[in-house]
Formats: sequence, structure tokens, C-alpha cells
Amino acid sequence: MAGEMRHSTPPTIEDIVRMAEQALAAIPPELREMVRGCAIVVEEEADAETLAELGLDSPWELTGLYRGTPLTAKSVMDVPQAPDAILLFRRPILLEWIETGEDLFRLVRHVLIHEIGHHFGLTDQDIARLEAEG
Repeated sequence: MAGEMRHSTPPTIEDIVRMAEQALAAIPPELREMVRGCAIVVEEEADAETLAELGLDSPWELTGLYRGTPLTAKSVMDVPQAPDAILLFRRPILLEWIETGEDLFRLVRHVLIHEIGHHFGLTDQDIARLEAEG
């Protein structure tokens, strides 16, 4: 099972992508359908421009980010922009994994669900409720 992966070296970007894809495949089909076309991208950490946009000082503070227009704010009249993307940041995820002892797959799943929630325009409290139900 994905949650039982063991690593003798730090998980790579490809490992995190695989976990995110497995987590995405396990969410309810109706949610999965709603994020169809939304790319999942794993990067080492957020860049300086992203950190400045969010008012953050350190890339270690950000494990994931939803880039795009939440479904609640989209209109059929909108001019298409770059595709929506869920960004996962490998190094901060690994730091949280080490600091918390949380299962890495569960942590990646948590970050992914959190960012999907933002795709739907949900608040952090709404997302926490959804996770508690799953």
C-alpha cells in the first residue's frame, strides 16, 4: 500500500508525484471529475515571487498551493488563462514529515486535499471538516 512506502533516501519529486496521483485516484469520483484538467505539479520549494505574493518569509512555510481561479469564481465568459494547477512543494513536505512523524503518503494526501478544497473555494475550516469525514 502507498502509505507503507519505506525510503532509504529522501523521496524524490517523482515519488511525491506518484503519491499525489495515488491520493487523487482515491478521492470520490465526483471530486476527481471536478478537478479534471487541473495539473498536479511538484516542485522543490516555492520561488521568491510566490513567497512575496503570499507575504511569506521562508519557503519552508508552504507545502502546497492552488494556482488558478476557484470554481466558485469562474464564469463561462472568462478568457482562458494558464491551466489551473495544484503545486506541492517537496522540501517543505519532507520537513513536515520529519518533524511530525506523519506517514508521508497521508501527508501528501492531506496537502493535495487541502489544495483541491481551495480549487472549490472552500475555507480551511470546510476542508478540515471534509478530511475528518474521509
